[in-house]
Amino acid sequence: MRDLDVWPGHAYPLGANFDGTGTNFALFTEVADAVELCLFDDEGQEHGVPLEEVDAFSWHAYLPNVGPGQRYGYRVNGRYAPNRGVRCNSSKLLLDPYARAIEGQVLWDPACYSYNPGDENSINDADSAPYVFRSVVHNPYFDWSNDRHPDTPLHETVIYEAHVKGLTRCHPDVPESLRGTYAGLAHPAVIEYLQTLGVTAVELMPIHQFVQDQRLLERSLRNYWGYNTIGYFAPHNEYASSGQRGQQVNEFKAMVRSLHEADIEVILDVVYNHTAEGNHLGPTLCFRGIDNAAYYRLVAERPQYYYDTTGTGNSLNVQHPHTLQMIMDSLRYWVTEMHVDGFRFDLAATLAREFHEVDRLSTFFDLIHQDPVVSRVKLIAEPWDIGDGGYQVGNFPALWSEWNGRFRDAVRDFWRGEPSTVAELASRLTGSSDLYQNDSRRPVASINFVTAHDGFTLRDLVSYNEKHNDANGEQNADGESFNRSWNCGVEGDSTDPGVVKWRAWQQRNLLTTLFLAQGVPMLLMGDELGRTQKGNNNAYCQDNEISWVNWTEINHGLLDLTRWLIELRRDHPVFRRRRWFQGRPIRGTVDIGWFKPSGKAMTDQDWEAGHERSLGVFLNGKGIPGHDDRGRPLSDDSFLLLFNAHSRPVRWMLPKEYGGPWKLLIDTERLQPERETRTVSDTVRTEGRTVLVLQRF
Repeated sequence: MRDLDVWPGHAYPLGANFDGTGTNFALFTEVADAVELCLFDDEGQEHGVPLEEVDAFSWHAYLPNVGPGQRYGYRVNGRYAPNRGVRCNSSKLLLDPYARAIEGQVLWDPACYSYNPGDENSINDADSAPYVFRSVVHNPYFDWSNDRHPDTPLHETVIYEAHVKGLTRCHPDVPESLRGTYAGLAHPAVIEYLQTLGVTAVELMPIHQFVQDQRLLERSLRNYWGYNTIGYFAPHNEYASSGQRGQQVNEFKAMVRSLHEADIEVILDVVYNHTAEGNHLGPTLCFRGIDNAAYYRLVAERPQYYYDTTGTGNSLNVQHPHTLQMIMDSLRYWVTEMHVDGFRFDLAATLAREFHEVDRLSTFFDLIHQDPVVSRVKLIAEPWDIGDGGYQVGNFPALWSEWNGRFRDAVRDFWRGEPSTVAELASRLTGSSDLYQNDSRRPVASINFVTAHDGFTLRDLVSYNEKHNDANGEQNADGESFNRSWNCGVEGDSTDPGVVKWRAWQQRNLLTTLFLAQGVPMLLMGDELGRTQKGNNNAYCQDNEISWVNWTEINHGLLDLTRWLIELRRDHPVFRRRRWFQGRPIRGTVDIGWFKPSGKAMTDQDWEAGHERSLGVFLNGKGIPGHDDRGRPLSDDSFLLLFNAHSRPVRWMLPKEYGGPWKLLIDTERLQPERETRTVSDTVRTEGRTVLVLQRF
C-alpha cells in the first residue's frame, strides 16, 4: 500500500464516512491510551495509521484517496484490568461499531479471546486479525429514484414475519444465485406472492451483521435466526448475492426500493439489548475491546462480570450516553439512509432498565419520543426479558405497539378447549383495552399473533403436544415446554381422517380469529402454506430445510382462506377500528354486543362460568363513518361472529335486536368461504370447533 496522507479530519460523524474524495474515520473510546486504524490491502497485508487527533473521546483522521471497498479495523491500546471493567488488548483487531459494511465471518481460534484457554485471568497476546471480520468503507451514493415510504396506517397494516434466507432459499421461481438473499426477496415472484397474499409489511428477522456461534459450528449447526448482533449499521453479509465489500448495502437498498414500489413496508427486527461478545468468557471482537464499561452493563460490585437480563451473557449499557447515541444513530441511519419503515425491538424490556427495574420513563424512551426521525416510524416492542419484572405487556409508553403475548395465549387456550377462557378471549378480540386504553393508546398498540418464529408453526401447533427439538443437539432441553398446543389426538404426522379434519379446522379457526380481531395482525412466514418444522419449537440453529419454506408443499386451501380473510379485513373497517368499542348505543344499536347461543346477552355470571366455550359477537358497522379509509361508501358493515370451541355442535338463536337477515360468509368447517349466498334469519348451527362469520344485508 502506497504512503498515505493523514489529515486531522473530524470527530463526528463516527464510523468511516466517504465524501467522494476520501474517508473520515472516527472511533469513540474513553479508556484508550492510543488507537491505531488498521488498513488491509488486497493481499491481506495490514498497514497501521495512528490516530493522533482526539476530541470528546472521539479518535479521528481523514485519509484522502481512501474510498469504497477499503478494508479496515482498529487496535485499541490501554489497560487490561477486567476486575476494574477495562478490557483493552491491542493484539485484537476490532470491528468499527459504526461500520456500514462488514466482510467475512469469525474463524474461531483461541486468538479471538483476550485470555488463554482455561485461564480467564491470563492475557492472550496472539494476533486475532487472521481470524476476524473486516470493516469495509462503503459508497453511500445510491439511486433511490422516486422511492417513498408507503406509510400505511397501523390500523390497516398486516405484518408478515419473514426471514430473508428462509423465505426464498427454496423458491423455484427465484434464480439459484439469488435464493436466500436480499435480491431474492426483491425478486418479482416473491413480491407478487406477498402482494397477492395481501400483507402490507414484512417484518424481517435480524439482518444486522451477526456472528455464527462457535458452539453451534462445532456441532455442525448455524445461527439461523440471527439474534447475535455485532454490527448495528451493517446489513448481514451472508444475505448478499453481489459481494461483501459494500455491495450488500446497495443490494439491501434495492430490496427496500422494490418492496416500496409494491406498497410493502419493511420493518426490521433489531437486537439492541445485547451483542455477540457474550459474557466475561466471550471473544473480543468489537465493543469489549474498545470501551467495555461504556458499552456493557457490569455488575457494580464485581465489574469483571456482566449484568445480564437477556440470557445471552451481556446487556448493552443504556445508562451510558454514548451507547444511547449509538443506538439512536443506528436507528436514524436505517430510516434515513436505508429507507426502512419501522422496528421491532427484541427483548425491549432490557432497553427500559435504566437502573434495575424496568422503567417506562427511561432515557431510551425519552430519546425515541423526541427524535424527529425515529418517532415517526412504526415502533414495536417485544415487551419482556428474563430479568426481574421483565414481563411488561401493556406497560410501554405512547407511540409504541407491542407483541401481545396475552392474545397468543388466550386464542390458543380457547381453541384447545381450556375452561374459563371466554372473558379473556373477548378482551383480546377487541384490542386488549385492559392493557392499552388507560395510557391513551389505541387498539393498534396490540400486535396480535398466534405463532411467531420462536415456537411452533401454525401447523405444528395443532399437530404436537410436546416439543421435538432433538436436532438442536441439546437433548430436547431447549425451547418452551408449555406451548398451549393440541395435537388433535395423535402426536406428529397422521393419516387418520378424523385427526386430519380436526387439524384443518383448528388452523382455519386460529387464522380467522387472528385476522378478525381488533389490533394489528402478524402472520408467521409459511403458516398460510401449512409449513411444518416437525415439532421443533426452537429452530434458531436450523439453517436448513427444517426452517426454510418448502414451496413444493403448499396447502392451497389454507392459502386461499388466508388471502380471503386479509381481503375481508381490508374491505371492512369494522375489523380494524381506530378507536375503542364503547359498548353504548350508536344510531340506535350498541357498537358491540356479546351473546350466548340462546341469543341472550352475556351476563356477569356467564363471563365467569368455567364451562362456557361458545361466544357470539355483534360488530356494528353503522357506527363507522359513511366512507371507508379509501373514500369508498360503505354498505352495511355489521357482522356476527360465532365462536364455538366445544367439541360438539351448537345451535344459535340470532339476537333480534341486531336486525337481519344475515348472509353467511364463512364457516370454518368448510375448506372454502361460501361461494353462494346463504341467508340466515333466526337460527344457525355451528359444528364443533368452528367459527361462523355472517354479514347483515
